[in-house]
Amino acid sequence: MSRVIVLTSGKGGVGKTTVTANLGMHLASKNYRVCLLDMDIGLNNLDVVMNMEDRVVYSMLDVIENRCRLKEALIQDDCYPLLYLLSSGGLNRNLTITLAQIKSVVAELGRMFDYVLIDCPAGIDAGFKRAVSCADEAIVVTTPHLSSIRDADKVITILSSYDIMSKRFVINRARGDLIKDKVMFDVYDIGKSLGIEFGGVIPEDDNVITNTSEKIKNHKIALNRAFDILTNNIITGEKKLFDCTYKYRGLFGSIKKLLRKSV
Repeated sequence: MSRVIVLTSGKGGVGKTTVTANLGMHLASKNYRVCLLDMDIGLNNLDVVMNMEDRVVYSMLDVIENRCRLKEALIQDDCYPLLYLLSSGGLNRNLTITLAQIKSVVAELGRMFDYVLIDCPAGIDAGFKRAVSCADEAIVVTTPHLSSIRDADKVITILSSYDIMSKRFVINRARGDLIKDKVMFDVYDIGKSLGIEFGGVIPEDDNVITNTSEKIKNHKIALNRAFDILTNNIITGEKKLFDCTYKYRGLFGSIKKLLRKSV
C-alpha cells in the first residue's frame, strides 16, 4: 500500500524542500519506488533542487488539463532509477483547478509508487490546504530557533483538523556545538514542546544537498547517517535520533567547538 506523506513547515527557509529531496533519495536507495510531488504551484523549485529543471516538459497541471498522461510528466532521476519527480507547473498557468482533480492525480501516483512525498508550500494558505488534504501522513520540518518552533506548533495544531494518521517532526540545521553550549534549543526540549513523534534530526552541514548534482555518495558520513536514521524511522516507525552533539564531547570536542567559533 502506498504511503502519501506531506512535508510541511510553518515558515519558509527551514530546508523543507532539501529534506524532501534527500528523504526521497534515501528511500529510493533502499529499493522503494518514490515520487516527489511539488505542490508549491507557481513558486515550485523542487526541480531545481533535484537538478531537473532543464528536463521538465509537462507538469501536474498539464496532466489535470489533459495535455499529457501522468507517465509522460514524470521525470526519472539519473542516479536513482526508482526516484521520480512530478513538477507542479509554472506561475503563469491557469490555477482554477479543484482539490478533487489534485487528489485524483495523487491517487494515481499511489498506485504506481510505494511512497509519494508532497513538498508543501510554506505557510497555511490555500496551497497548504491542498497539499495536506491529499496526504495520509505529515512531517513538519523546523529548525532549532524559537520563531520556527512556534510556527511549527501552529501547523501541528492545524493538522489536527485534517485526516492525518501520523504526524512527525524533523529538526533541520541542528548545530551540535550550539546545543551543547545551550545557545540553541535541545532537540528533546523541542520534542516536548511540539508534542508529536520525532522523525529525525539533521545537522547543519554545508554538504547538505541543495542541488543534487552531488548525491548521497558524496555526503559526509554524519549527514548521510542522519538522513539514513530519518529514513529508517519513516519506514519502520522507530524513534531513533541522530546525536549531533557527539563530536563536541570531551577535550577534543571542546577544541572543535572553539575552532568552529573562531571560523
